[in-house]
Amino acid sequence: MRDYQNFIGGQFVPSSGTERVEVFNPSTGALICTVPESTAEDVERAIEAAAKAQPAWASRPAIERAKPLRVLAQKIREHKEELARIITEEQGKVLPLARTEVDFTADYIDYMAEWARRIEGEVIESDRPGEMILLLRQPIGVVAGILPWNFPFFLIARKMAPALVTGNTIVIKPSEETPHNAVKFCELVMESGLPAGVFNVVHGRGPTVGHALASSPKIGMVSFTGSVETGAAVMAAAAPNITKVNLELGGKAPAIVMADADIDLAVRAIKASRIINSGQVCNCAERIYVQRQVADEFIDKFVAAMRAARYGDPLADPTVDYGPLINREGFEKVDRLVRSAVAAGAQVLTGGKRGQGEGGYFYEPTVLVNCRQDMEIIRKETFGPVAPIIVFDEFEEAIALANDSDYGLTSSIYTRDLNTALRAARMLQFGETYINRENFEAMQGFHAGWRKSGIGGADGKHGLYEYTQTHVVYIQT
Repeated sequence: MRDYQNFIGGQFVPSSGTERVEVFNPSTGALICTVPESTAEDVERAIEAAAKAQPAWASRPAIERAKPLRVLAQKIREHKEELARIITEEQGKVLPLARTEVDFTADYIDYMAEWARRIEGEVIESDRPGEMILLLRQPIGVVAGILPWNFPFFLIARKMAPALVTGNTIVIKPSEETPHNAVKFCELVMESGLPAGVFNVVHGRGPTVGHALASSPKIGMVSFTGSVETGAAVMAAAAPNITKVNLELGGKAPAIVMADADIDLAVRAIKASRIINSGQVCNCAERIYVQRQVADEFIDKFVAAMRAARYGDPLADPTVDYGPLINREGFEKVDRLVRSAVAAGAQVLTGGKRGQGEGGYFYEPTVLVNCRQDMEIIRKETFGPVAPIIVFDEFEEAIALANDSDYGLTSSIYTRDLNTALRAARMLQFGETYINRENFEAMQGFHAGWRKSGIGGADGKHGLYEYTQTHVVYIQT
């Protein structure tokens, strides 16, 4: 049995508690490893290690902070296959997607390291003679990163790389569902030349480790990715200390298919959204609006495409299109939402039930029609290989339906008309809009949501600056 520890102050250390968290393969139900159910004392130890390391780390020129990050990126590439198999074993994504996650993680760290010479302040014009006003960007101090399980390896880098290059130190809490990849990340950190205490990992569940991080007065910012409910809990824990929060809280992305769309393109892209990572991706299309003139054609082709999708254990059969849902809770949520939609009048054209596969949380690729805007399947994040469809008549109707959501992360539209595309880009109330392409963001963009999809964002220049605070200096000469 593999039994792993926390990573604090540059080394693996045991927890002060005795409880363990068991980690299971969602494809087979087999026990993979255990990690600590860490205590508040463990969290405090990690925060103290980060706080001790932070002043010296911040005093380094940014280009010097970037050097070990580049080494780490290369180490990740050298261990690509091992890391991909670890991710697939504990999270369930297919191996090609796991390899892509590893590659993207290494590229992301390199990309953020490139910002070392590009972090900029401002010189502001003064109203007073002989005065200069400078706006400096400085590190926040110790930041906390609380991670989800759906892209567990990449999310480590998404939080640590911008934090470190801007002079912060960090304490990471991986998801208790997927901690093994974080252990391997720590091993590579040890080989990268990062000073002890700059990067720390504490395992455990949200109510203990997550709460201890979010409520600590020594944490300057909490960056969390996950559900709205947990994000609200993070905000509540951070509030007494007025700790900055950075939240990505999921989505219910609409995909609009206009009558003039390339239907085959729309089918391919939306199908990819529904089965990538078994549909467990916050930015992918979760509700489909199809204009009436092409509804029959789109639905026929889309149902055929979804029926052709193959699922199974990705380690046993590397050719499958998608793997299991992460756990029983995730499976039961998807199944409940589908059943609720059927009870409310939706029709299942394919799927709609548990997939075959002993021991795994597999769900069949599912298409629902006759859906209505008031159904739970339209309003709540499903996080599974399920596609509910609503037919609309006019463009303005589709925009109104798309915007009618508590979420506001991503959106998409398929049309050959540039004017329609630009009108949609102006009218859709979401942090991102994808036009005639799949829903997947670029590292140089800014991944940020509206409404309950979050506060702040990640990636690019704007994501980097989330990890800084401004300091305005007035110099009178």
